[in-house]
Amino acid sequence: MLPEYGRPVHELLDELAELKAGDLPVRGGKVTAYVYDTGRPEIHDAAHRVYAEMLEVNMLDPTAFPSMVALEKQVVGAVADLLGGDGSTLGIFTSGGTESIMLAVKAARDHWRAKRAGAGPGEGTSGDSGVPQLVLPVTAHPAFHKAAHYLGVEVVPVPVDPVTFRVSVPAVEAAIGDRTILVVVSAPSYPQGVIDPVAEVAALASSRGVPCHVDACVGGWLLPWLREAGAEIPAFDLSVPGVTSLSCDLHKFGYAPKGASVLLFRDEELRRRAYFASAAWPGYTIINATVQSSRSAGPLGGAWATLQSLGRDGYLELGRTTLEATRRLVEGVAAIPGLRVLGRPESSLVAIAAEPDGGIDVFVLADEARRRGWFLQPQLSYARIPANIHITVTGVTLLGVDAMLEVIAESAEAARRSGPAVVPDGLPELIASIDLDALDDATFAEMAAAVGIELGGEGPKEMAVVNAVLDALPAEVREAVLVRFLAGIYS
Repeated sequence: MLPEYGRPVHELLDELAELKAGDLPVRGGKVTAYVYDTGRPEIHDAAHRVYAEMLEVNMLDPTAFPSMVALEKQVVGAVADLLGGDGSTLGIFTSGGTESIMLAVKAARDHWRAKRAGAGPGEGTSGDSGVPQLVLPVTAHPAFHKAAHYLGVEVVPVPVDPVTFRVSVPAVEAAIGDRTILVVVSAPSYPQGVIDPVAEVAALASSRGVPCHVDACVGGWLLPWLREAGAEIPAFDLSVPGVTSLSCDLHKFGYAPKGASVLLFRDEELRRRAYFASAAWPGYTIINATVQSSRSAGPLGGAWATLQSLGRDGYLELGRTTLEATRRLVEGVAAIPGLRVLGRPESSLVAIAAEPDGGIDVFVLADEARRRGWFLQPQLSYARIPANIHITVTGVTLLGVDAMLEVIAESAEAARRSGPAVVPDGLPELIASIDLDALDDATFAEMAAAVGIELGGEGPKEMAVVNAVLDALPAEVREAVLVRFLAGIYS
C-alpha cells in the first residue's frame, strides 16, 4: 500500500531485511541455481557501484547517452573476441538469455520472410503462406518455445540420444523443411550440461540455406575458460562454419549482476532483422535494438565493471576452480549408493538421477537438502529423460563441495528411509480431466489445499508432492497447472 507520507530510508531498509529473511542466500554456494557467485566480494561490490552509477541512464536513445554506447561496444566486443568473432562480428546487449533468444528468433523469422518475398528489410512480412518453423532439440531452453509463442512460430522438437543427451543429427536433417527459419543447438544444454554436435548441425543447416543459432547462454562465458583450464571442449562458437548467431549470458558465468546478456550475429543483415523501428506516429523517434524500449543502463554498467574487474586472469582462475569442483562433485556422486550422474557433463552443470532400483525419490531428496540449508534444483522427467536434481557449479563451489556431497548423501539416505512423495490416488488423472480455464484462482487454491498444497503466504516450502504430481502429468497439462500455481502464489 502507498503510505500517506514518505518513509525514511532506514525504515525501508529494515522492512526489506525482514522480507528477505525468507529468501534463499545469493552468496556462499548453497543455492545451486539462479545465482552465480565468484566467492570474491570485492568483484560484486565493484559491479554494484557501477550499476548504481549507470542506474538512471536510459538506453532508449543512444544519441542522448553516448556513455552507454561506448560501454556496450566494449562489452559486446569482449564477448565476440572470446567466442570466435572477428572485426565484422556484431551484437546486441540484452536483459538476459530469453531476450537474446527472442531476438535471434525474430531476426531469423524476418530474414526467412524477406527471402521468400524477395524483399529488403522491413518488407516481405505479409502474404507468406505457411507458419515458419523452429527446429530444436527437446533439451533446448524453453525460452525458444516462449519466443515461438510470441512470434507466431511453430516449434519442431528433435530427440536427443538417451545416453549422451546430445541432439540427433539425422533427426535434425529430417526435421528441416521449406518453412524452417532457424536450427538451434545448445552449448551446453541446461538439463544435463552436454554440448550438442554444433559443427555437424551447423554444416547441415548451412547446406540447406538455414541459419543456425548456438544457445551458449550458460556456456558462452564458461566453456572457453574451462578449455584453457584443461577440459576437452569441442568448437561451438562463431568460429564454426554455419553458425550464424550465438547468445551468451554475462549474468551467469560472467558473474555480472542480472540482467546482462549478449546476442552475437555473424553478419550485419541478421542483426538489422532483430531491430524494431516505427515511424507511424507523431511522437519521438522509435528505434529499438531490444524488446524493451526504456531500460536502465545499470545492468550494462554492472557487466562492464565485472569484466574489467576480473580480467582474463580472474576468469581463468574461476574456470580452474569450477572445473575442479565439477570433477569432484561428479566423482563424489558416483560413490553415493542409489544415485547416478546423467551423461558426461562437459560444462559445470550436473544432473543427478536416482538409480531405477535405488529406492530414492529425487524430489524428496531435494526437500531433505533444503531442510539442511541447501537448494538443489528439481527437474521433471521428459522425453525419456528421468526426473533428477540439477546443480550449477560456480566459482565458489569448490570451497563447499565436500559439504555439498555430505548433504546429498545424507538427504539421499533420508529420502530412502521416508519413501517417495505420496500422490493421492487418481489425482493426476483428475487434474488432467479438469478444464482448468473454467476455475478461478480461489477455487484452484482450495483444490490445492485439499491435497496439502498451500499457495497462500510465501507458497509451499516442501515441493516433493507438487513435483511428483507435475511429473505424472503430460507436458501441456503441467503448463496449465504451473500457470495456475503462479497465479495462486501472487493472489
